Amino acid sequence: MDELKVFTGNAHPVLARAITEYLDIPLGKCEVFQFSNENTFVRIMENVRQRDTFVVQPLSSPVNNNLVELLIMLDALKRASAGRITAVIPYYGYGRTDKKDQPRVPITARLVADLLTVAGANRVLTVDLHAAQIQGFFNIPVDELTALYLLGDYFTGRTYDDLVVVATDIGATKRARDLAAKLNAPLAIMEKRRLGNADQTQTLNVIGEVKGRVALTVDDEIDTASTLVGVASTLINRGAKEVYSCCTHPIFSGPAMQRIASSQVKEVVVTDTVPVPDGKKLDKITVLPIAPLLGEAISRIHTGQSVGALFE
Repeated sequence: MDELKVFTGNAHPVLARAITEYLDIPLGKCEVFQFSNENTFVRIMENVRQRDTFVVQPLSSPVNNNLVELLIMLDALKRASAGRITAVIPYYGYGRTDKKDQPRVPITARLVADLLTVAGANRVLTVDLHAAQIQGFFNIPVDELTALYLLGDYFTGRTYDDLVVVATDIGATKRARDLAAKLNAPLAIMEKRRLGNADQTQTLNVIGEVKGRVALTVDDEIDTASTLVGVASTLINRGAKEVYSCCTHPIFSGPAMQRIASSQVKEVVVTDTVPVPDGKKLDKITVLPIAPLLGEAISRIHTGQSVGALFE
């Protein structure tokens, strides 16, 4: 591991330290800050020539600042002659803008992929992309991990009578189906419609049987929690006994915490791909550590082992 270096910006240093503790190596030394004119400055403070380097930086809030930090760090490592540079992006921001669903709109997920490649990334390591086709936006290798097994293990240790796994929309069906298979439970799907660009959704229908069952909803992220609250309310109205929820990325923006606190959801289980401040750690929110999964993947990439074998 002497040739392995892990660096971090300001997005999630706690996660980066947990990863280096798993790998039993020190966190790479660097300076990353803004000048008074809001220009970002980066200085790598140790030798990385021909080293295998990893930069841990989720594109979480503030998204644009963290993205620019990551790009400049990649450029700094490239100009310092790093041997291979891997951008470790536990949460890929702009992932929801992955297609033209309206006239005259960008495909920002592709733009970010191009920026990362031009900045110097030789490969990308990420967790549960919003859409699998985002991997194809890159011309460099992309390793997409999944937290599905981590979340599944948490609920496997509990006993629920008549559990049903619920996809919060059609796009989450494959993720929910895989979790349902792991938990040996049936699958239900929520049909919903997004209203404009204002983060509002309308739940239309439930496909599957939920009456008298304990429902477990699954999604890749919870943003403002409007979808979660609407789904939980619909499930209770359709006869579900209790509603639990799990997701990989706890974005929790805007009124999310107030909505979750007052919702009918019994427990929300998430991972720490993005920071979850103490003010957002409600009694009904459980945070599972993602560092061991990322650390093992980094170790396998560094030593040339299979990353896919982690999930076999």
